[in-house]
Amino acid sequence: MAAYIAAMPGWKHAVGRQLDALIEETVPGVQKAVKWNSPFYGVEQGSWFLSFHCMTKYVKVAFFRGASLEPPPPVASKHKDVRYFHIEEETPFDERLFSEWIRQAARLPGEKM
Repeated sequence: MAAYIAAMPGWKHAVGRQLDALIEETVPGVQKAVKWNSPFYGVEQGSWFLSFHCMTKYVKVAFFRGASLEPPPPVASKHKDVRYFHIEEETPFDERLFSEWIRQAARLPGEKM
């Protein structure tokens, strides 16, 4: 995981460190893996609640059961349960809300992948 985050380009590197720290702080003992060139986070190995991926202009955070979160993350997916949150370079995000999404997502059944 550390190698993936270290390799994130430009401003996205700081976002990766920030996300990883928020997730670790919110879910002590969180399980981590890098799959399909993206970091995955879960409560138990092989069952994931969140992932993120570097896109050209933003970091795309996927909440695999995001439709069940209150309030749901803003970006819909073609998969009915998945919701996304996009983090752009010059746009700060609400860490308190993001941590609440993490807390809620970690309590839901994870996605097996």
